[in-house]
Amino acid sequence: MTLDEWNALDAAAAERELRRVCAAPRWARQVVASRPHPDLASLQATAEVALSDADLDEAMAGHPRIGDRTADGASRREQSGVAGADPEVLAALAEGNRAYEERFGHVYLVCATGRSAQELLDVLRARLGNDPATERAVALAELAAINRLRIARLVGEEPA
Repeated sequence: MTLDEWNALDAAAAERELRRVCAAPRWARQVVASRPHPDLASLQATAEVALSDADLDEAMAGHPRIGDRTADGASRREQSGVAGADPEVLAALAEGNRAYEERFGHVYLVCATGRSAQELLDVLRARLGNDPATERAVALAELAAINRLRIARLVGEEPA
């Protein structure tokens, strides 16, 4: 679909499309209410401003673990750098995911596009040293990056 087509959708349909980008309903409603957008940059900027800490838990609930072989759709494409990874790196990612979830109480959320499994593991290990408030802010920034890429794809534009 194009941006013009998304702008023309009724509110419920536009929100459904955005919920495929990010599972947070409050965020989706706010972005839909800001229509129409003249260009992708405007839509992405509005989406980023609309995203708040209040959306993070619902958004993370819609994301699979990094390295989860059952990931589908956008997550599978975004995690393509993990697909052919060395089994030892995959095992370390699985263990890192468990340690991360135990420490922070939610999935390790990272913009995985263009990153290798080893790089994602290195980032995970570094983020385990964050305090919970810092990690929450980092996760929110990563979610904003994921949303930017997914919004571009939603309106038929390949992300830069």
